[in-house]
Amino acid sequence: MKLKDYEYFRTDNGVLYCGDCLKIMPELEPVDLVLTDPPYGIKQDKGFGGFGGFGEPIARKQYDDTWDSMRPTKIYFNEIIKLSKTALIFGGNYFADLLPISTHWIVWDKLNTMPTFGDCELIWTNIKRKSVKKYTCEYNGLLGKEGKRVHPTQKPVKLFIELLEIYSKTKDIICDCFHGSGTTAIACEKLNRRWIGIEKSEEYCKIAKQRIINETRQLKLF
Repeated sequence: MKLKDYEYFRTDNGVLYCGDCLKIMPELEPVDLVLTDPPYGIKQDKGFGGFGGFGEPIARKQYDDTWDSMRPTKIYFNEIIKLSKTALIFGGNYFADLLPISTHWIVWDKLNTMPTFGDCELIWTNIKRKSVKKYTCEYNGLLGKEGKRVHPTQKPVKLFIELLEIYSKTKDIICDCFHGSGTTAIACEKLNRRWIGIEKSEEYCKIAKQRIINETRQLKLF
């Protein structure tokens, strides 16, 4: 298949491809930044232990697909690093054996009020800087913050905006290889960054498309 055969949706700033990123990334020109959140392969959709009462886990919203059944293989990360000048990969601690050693890690402090969820998430980078940076952005399941959660690992748009403001420039090309519900594209639309999204689930492509349409419609009103 050619690259255009994967195209699902397009705006003035970006394009969403529906397909396996391992097949699509080699067809792309190099990008300025990859900002992505791969599946961790820890099957958390089945619930969280510890506070469910009577020893039962707390089950969070159930999803029909196998979004977290396995983590990407090393070849995926090799392609991500080859594609991008800079890479920010959420859940870097879950892929530490597959990624090069990093000297610049990012910590997302979620200000978590739920004792069954992690307090922070770690973001791996290929930035040649010897430091650890912490960014604080309340998560709390996104309840009451950014509307209904439509993806099990949906991240706050506010957090992605902050990361893009620090690690990219206006008109940079940003790629999200595991696009999910479209948070990266929405943040790019708000900041006037060009974007490429890749998502293998057609259902999530549909959800992301609608979220992006809603966002760009609001932006045109101001």
